[in-house]
Amino acid sequence: MTTPKAFSMNHSQDNISPDNISPEEVAKFERLAQDWWDASGPMQALHDINPARLAYISAQAPLPGRRVLDVGCGGGILTEALARQGATVQGLDAGVEVIRVAQQRALDTGLEIAYSNTRLEDFVGNNTGNFDVITCMELLEHVPDPEQLLHDCGRALAPGGHLFLATINRNLKSYAGAILGAERLLRLLPAGTHDYAAFIRPAELQRWLRGVGFKVLDIRGLLYVPGLRYCALIDDPGVNYLVHAQR
Repeated sequence: MTTPKAFSMNHSQDNISPDNISPEEVAKFERLAQDWWDASGPMQALHDINPARLAYISAQAPLPGRRVLDVGCGGGILTEALARQGATVQGLDAGVEVIRVAQQRALDTGLEIAYSNTRLEDFVGNNTGNFDVITCMELLEHVPDPEQLLHDCGRALAPGGHLFLATINRNLKSYAGAILGAERLLRLLPAGTHDYAAFIRPAELQRWLRGVGFKVLDIRGLLYVPGLRYCALIDDPGVNYLVHAQR
């Protein structure tokens, strides 16, 4: 596996500072690292929703030949799918074990994906304006300062670049669906994976994006039916939703 020349790889675990990373949040997903690619295991929901996410991204910003950064990539489920669409892809995550899983998966599949165990604000200093597309899926609700994360995404994007976000709305419907339903009743995720107070309303996210120089182009809800393993894009962003913004 080779590292694309467009990317600087001068980062290691020793470079990671805790400013915009919650060690507790990182640890939650580190515990799931070895099961990341088990499509019927604890990460089943991510596998099930990945095709819908990929379709949304590729429809808004065709991927062949694009330089793509997947921030908070975990074990690489979306990262790999982006690479298979013809993009040159870099994945970042603060978790040591999830990056090891992602790197091994890239070796096993023969895909040329560069993975880094670092935080975005450290990475972007040597990669300002390097990317055409950034994806950041369900990370905003797990960092102390989501506005800072959006700011750093803007720094890493080339002018006119596309940003795709996925997060969870904050309302009674999302509390019932994401916490009571997904974690406590259906046990799709370990209890405590999400903090309701950290969920983000679309209006809040739009305001933050405008504040750091983005134009919001689209907001779309994501419907997921676990028992049927069915996922579809919908107009209602009441629980899970995707945002497409442009720098």
